[in-house]
Amino acid sequence: MAEFIKIYEENPNPKEIKRVVEVLRKGGLVIYPTDTVYGLGCDITNSKALEKIARIKGIKLAKANWSFICTDLSNLSDYVRQIDTATFKILKRALPGPYTFILPGNNNLPKEFKKKKTVGIRVPDNSIVKALVEGLGNPIVSTSIRDDDDVLEYTTDPELIFEKWKNLVDVVIDGGYGGNIGSTIIDVSSGQAEVIREGKGSLDII
Repeated sequence: MAEFIKIYEENPNPKEIKRVVEVLRKGGLVIYPTDTVYGLGCDITNSKALEKIARIKGIKLAKANWSFICTDLSNLSDYVRQIDTATFKILKRALPGPYTFILPGNNNLPKEFKKKKTVGIRVPDNSIVKALVEGLGNPIVSTSIRDDDDVLEYTTDPELIFEKWKNLVDVVIDGGYGGNIGSTIIDVSSGQAEVIREGKGSLDII
């Protein structure tokens, strides 16, 4: 059964963060808060963990459109081809924040994502998930947890999330109530900004 760990966003406890990072390093699956809905994720470099999430979501790993959670834009060049100044300015305005940006992927993507031409990048404005990524030293692959009946009807209560997911994941973080609106998804892979899904993030940034 999963561990249920309370972490406060105002001041994440380093010991608790370290505990969760160790679980991620060992290939564990973690549910954590973001600045939108709760997410399900694992270490981007762990193939077995990626396969586990794909099985839970009922999709083939090669077809998964998951985002990479980064702490800031300094991670971009690890996975993204060079982008123009105008695109970079949009990212600087929007992040950290409730946006997912679709960007052109480069040759350094983990082997599971090598065939993908694009990658989704998230820099959430949430200190818990940022601390996890910093402690891990590389991005977390992330997908939202959601109720099956509607893409935007997310589970927001950590205790209910734990009840539903306790036998599928290794840790559920209680970071307080989550939102029920997903991130705004903007495709900037062509150099033009195209809104794929309007969510929590305002469109004033583009």
